[in-house]
Amino acid sequence: MALPADTAKLKMCISQDESNKIVKTVNAHGDGPFDFLRILFEGAIAGGAAGVVVETALYPIDTIKTRLQAATCNSFDELKQLVGAGGKKLFPLLSWYLHRIGLIRGGGKIILKGLYSGLAGNLAGVLPASAIFVGVYEPTKQKLLKSFPENLSALAHLTAGAVGGAASSIVRVPTEVVKQRMQTGQFASAPDAVRLIVAKEGFKGLYAGYGSFLLRDLPFDAIQFCLYEQLRMGYKLAARRDPNDPETAIIGAFAGAITGAITTPLDVIKTRLMVQGSGNQYKGIFDCVRTIVREEGPPALLKGIGPRVLWIGIGGSIFFGVLERTKQILAQRRSVAENPNSFKLD
Repeated sequence: MALPADTAKLKMCISQDESNKIVKTVNAHGDGPFDFLRILFEGAIAGGAAGVVVETALYPIDTIKTRLQAATCNSFDELKQLVGAGGKKLFPLLSWYLHRIGLIRGGGKIILKGLYSGLAGNLAGVLPASAIFVGVYEPTKQKLLKSFPENLSALAHLTAGAVGGAASSIVRVPTEVVKQRMQTGQFASAPDAVRLIVAKEGFKGLYAGYGSFLLRDLPFDAIQFCLYEQLRMGYKLAARRDPNDPETAIIGAFAGAITGAITTPLDVIKTRLMVQGSGNQYKGIFDCVRTIVREEGPPALLKGIGPRVLWIGIGGSIFFGVLERTKQILAQRRSVAENPNSFKLD
């Protein structure tokens, strides 16, 4: 039996109103007053926690990726010879690969410690950098979402991600430089790395590859967080509820993996510029691209794409999972503090 036209229109209006309410909830977390300091503080805590957890968990994969990207064409000539020899050279091929990424040293001894080279010093930079990023991203996002029309929410997320990335780059770039120099075996400890880099290259040595870092990370941050927020919003509209922890992790993994694959060439360029040291093999971003393509071929710009996609995909699931869980815990504690009589603690 067909519904009367007025009834059908009423149902459509109600459904549209419900969807609009969900979008507003996802985007702006309600219509309450904008508390900049609280949002910044909670974002900083959640971001710092998420950054430390994901960096610790996935640091070995990042080390492998960095060493693969830093390897020059001469090293890969050896690999081509071994591959060309066919199955008879399978063991030498595996041995070569494990030597190149630092898992095996003389005598065939497996070394895993090198995969965590520079972790402690890196965490000292990751904690404040992640805190700054999310601490800036959250209030910027919410302010823009309140100012922009609902159909421009993606632009708000893109902009907030870029702003957060730019703010955190002050800490992230020196951290990345020290980390990658240690991962490639140039220094034994983070303090030594900082001291020797400043002594040989000046303070600007800590910001080597800053332009390429921004070239990679601003698009990366903007795209990853935009994808995550839009996927999360779409899921919430479809399911009419917030995603649970496993669902958040899956959404984060998709956003991270896609963004990681897209930005791999930018990551290769940034790595080469950061690890070149005082030798200045490359004069800048464009010279780096030309040199890599000329000497190693265009495929060299995709070096490390496998470990990078794996690393950032898994990292996205961990980061966003920890981020959202920490934000929920902070929100619950704030609610209890504001309304102590409305909650019964166990």
